[in-house]
Amino acid sequence: MSEAKREHERQNQASWDAYSDEYQARHGEQLARSGGCAWGTWQIPEAELRILGDVAGKDILEFGCGAAQWSIALAGLGARPVGLDLSARQLEHARRLMAEAGVDFPLIHASSENVPLPDASFDIVFCDHGAMTFSDPYRSVPEASRLLRPGGLFAFSHGSTLETLCWDIGAEHAGDRLVHDYFGMHVIEDDGEMVFNLGYGDWIRLFRANGFVIEDLVEPQPAEDATSSYRDADSLAWSRRWPSESIWRLRKA
Repeated sequence: MSEAKREHERQNQASWDAYSDEYQARHGEQLARSGGCAWGTWQIPEAELRILGDVAGKDILEFGCGAAQWSIALAGLGARPVGLDLSARQLEHARRLMAEAGVDFPLIHASSENVPLPDASFDIVFCDHGAMTFSDPYRSVPEASRLLRPGGLFAFSHGSTLETLCWDIGAEHAGDRLVHDYFGMHVIEDDGEMVFNLGYGDWIRLFRANGFVIEDLVEPQPAEDATSSYRDADSLAWSRRWPSESIWRLRKA
């Protein structure tokens, strides 16, 4: 791993270790209300979107699990989850919530760019924002492919390419003008975090180079009366007009 890539991992780990308690205090109630199985900042239910499908009996890696709300819910549906996160403090919250829920599964403190697990370990690798927002996709996508069995599902949500292009550094909301270059998009540093995104063609070429077939690109539109601990009324209005989040659904050939 190059020095620059080590630096973004160190920076994001420090940021999330410092922010984890505030994050769980601010957003934990909404995540609990949704039951864990819901996508994105608007918490649109998995039962509505059907991204993961039937999870019973499946080996599933949550790629940047945070406090593992998703994995806890999936365990309750009969899956065999493993949670992975770069932040040790987030994993402490995960252990607390697992104990409260009466479930147990492995938690791994590691980067999604270098996962200490064998090849072909999982039927599903997924994240809701998580690793695919905060890791370099040129390293995390190959890792997801390596970890999946043939025919396995890779699914992840993240901020849409369009929202990234319209959200100026330091601004409270995305605007209605393009403020970043589309070509060469990769990493943006904002308020101590380094986040990643690509243009659509670059995403597609990266997926194909790592043996993935694209099954769907879901761009959820929140309901007019949606509420979110992550977003305010201005963000809701923006997300009603343009996609603020994307969910890729990919199959390992």
